[in-house]
Amino acid sequence: MNIEELIGNFDILGKNQDAVGSTYKGILTLSLDTNNRIVAFWNIGNNQNQQGTGFFKDNILVINFNYIGDDNLVYKGVAVYRCLTKDILEGFWSEEHGNPLYLGSENCFRTHKITNAIN
Repeated sequence: MNIEELIGNFDILGKNQDAVGSTYKGILTLSLDTNNRIVAFWNIGNNQNQQGTGFFKDNILVINFNYIGDDNLVYKGVAVYRCLTKDILEGFWSEEHGNPLYLGSENCFRTHKITNAIN
């Protein structure tokens, strides 16, 4: 698999970095910058945006991310995905202020848009 095959949109199902493992849904968009590095943008639950940059090697995708929390502080973390196929990513993540006893998890499934042409 090569880095270009990962570009696109993914539906995500995740669990937070806490004892409860509360769940969330969202969208992950992957693109490339001019240096062929991954640029990631997450929209979680339609109300939280996160962004990050990363790299890809041996079917492993690593992204350093950040976002502004409800308290207007910047939160940072890292997400690591095993790219099972170009359409399925299985990952885990941790934030610097998250509970160190737990990891968050995230599964990503490529969004395939179907066009319906009517003549």
